[in-house]
Amino acid sequence: MDLLRDTDTFTKDSRAWQAGMPADSPVLPVLGHRPTALFTDGEVHARYRGAINDTLALIEPHLLRAEVAAVARRLIAGFSAAGGCDLIAEYARRLPLHVFTAAFGVASGATERVVRGIAGMMDSAGNAAAAYDDLVGVVAGLVAERRSRPRRDLTTYLLQHPAGLDDEAVRQITLIMSSGHDPTTNLIGNALLRMLDAGDRSLHGGATTAREAIDDVLWRDPPLANMGAHYPRQDTEFHGVALRAGQLVLVSFAAANTQSLPSASDPAVRSGDGAHLAWSTGPHRCPAKQPALLMAMTAIEELTSQLCDLELAVDPGELVWRPGPFHRAPVHLPGRFTPLGTLPEAGDSRTPEAVDHVPARVGGTPNG
Repeated sequence: MDLLRDTDTFTKDSRAWQAGMPADSPVLPVLGHRPTALFTDGEVHARYRGAINDTLALIEPHLLRAEVAAVARRLIAGFSAAGGCDLIAEYARRLPLHVFTAAFGVASGATERVVRGIAGMMDSAGNAAAAYDDLVGVVAGLVAERRSRPRRDLTTYLLQHPAGLDDEAVRQITLIMSSGHDPTTNLIGNALLRMLDAGDRSLHGGATTAREAIDDVLWRDPPLANMGAHYPRQDTEFHGVALRAGQLVLVSFAAANTQSLPSASDPAVRSGDGAHLAWSTGPHRCPAKQPALLMAMTAIEELTSQLCDLELAVDPGELVWRPGPFHRAPVHLPGRFTPLGTLPEAGDSRTPEAVDHVPARVGGTPNG
């Protein structure tokens, strides 16, 4: 916590460290410097962060809950007759994708490129740089279109924000999408695994609620296990550890949490105590904590209310975890349940491009 809050000793600018890294390093798509709120300090960071905060403040909780529930029911309807599904590929990954791309106005034909780009950069595989470049290309095309054809979506609002973002808007939107989609996917998947594993691989075998599972995951398996990259401004000693100027100091939120990890029966976990670092802290703490929690809670509640006998289709020990140094989440989460037949799909019948995803505000400002 001292490190995350110490802006005098540490900077978020990674360029000095990056200069000593090979150009094809697979972690550069995540840690390489770019003009966003994640890699800046001081007034520049305040400008970017202010635009992001104001844009996210447009998301009305009750409208977000309704949209997540509608998307959840559509997705569940797609596999409810099969008696089984991959809870990651067919649900946890697709639900945030639909919500994020709809809110920013991404055309339906580009949504798969968005999720591939985000997943590719976070997995830090050999194609990480190409995956990130393709994601930036999608967002750049979206920004160019919204400059000529504004609509009521988050992209248009960000472009019209008093911060006066130029091409910087592309990078801020890319940051919001990449830091929002995969962690939310992982949070939903990890919490579902916790609920199913706690109940002898079935929902009806345990008594863990969605909120309890989410809180426990944020303590024990945070969706971003390692992040919060900082770099000393000069050679220094920090809590007895010698650090070089520009050296990468990567915070492990998962490891930090274990220092004060309550037991599973501790009321602190079951009541949603926020002493963990899953959301980070300091000036770069996650700006989308409440929307992410609401999305995960709603997604899990919709799934478990529809498929009340859902259980794991494999032993938990057989699960394969995603590669990459940053996150902690299973690649697949096979589930099975009693087939329900085809459920009626819920939601707006208009095309995604025709739906207003941002409510009207008095004066056109988030707090108006």
